[in-house]
Amino acid sequence: MEGWDLKHPARHSMTFHDDSVSHEQDRSVPSRDKLLFQPNISINGLIDDETVSFFLGRLETVRKDGQDMIMELNTSGGDADAARRVALEVRLFRRHSGRNAFCVGKTKVYSAGVTIFAAFPKQNRFLTEDAVLLVHERRMETSIALNGPMQSCIQVVREQLALLETSQRLEMEGFRELVEGSSLSADELYRQATQNCYIHAAEALTLGMIGGVLR
Repeated sequence: MEGWDLKHPARHSMTFHDDSVSHEQDRSVPSRDKLLFQPNISINGLIDDETVSFFLGRLETVRKDGQDMIMELNTSGGDADAARRVALEVRLFRRHSGRNAFCVGKTKVYSAGVTIFAAFPKQNRFLTEDAVLLVHERRMETSIALNGPMQSCIQVVREQLALLETSQRLEMEGFRELVEGSSLSADELYRQATQNCYIHAAEALTLGMIGGVLR
């Protein structure tokens, strides 16, 4: 991809070709077949409030059964705040359950889906060989009606500016999480994201953003 610096790929990124576990991998990583065919949480489709409710229900079962989380993720995106809630629960699960969490992105992990994908540790993120990540700036569509005393109008503008600045800060936090441990900086990713950044599985592996490509 034009613009990427690929001089320093991650040394321990792996591509799975069979069920064996490489000596370079953590022995706790599930087999390829388990990752590909036995997820205990599957998110397929747009991410919205219903997705959050579905996810929380499945997560409760995973917790009760004392399982590692194995998520299958295939989405064209959706609501950014709904994705942030799912991502938060992934982090809380990792922090407090004593179990591991893994995610396999299949075919497309676009927009809000990347927010969820980034909540998993780099070494526990995987993509199928056809998968593509889409990273772009958070979008807003709104209009501001200014009608009244100037001070009131200024306050309306300030509130909208604060909302935009908060959204941008949250976006950068997500970018930093996604590139942690990779050869890519958050600033470089942001620069690419302003023009819609498509990252194919092989590129993500070379950049050190994922633990492996599943075939």
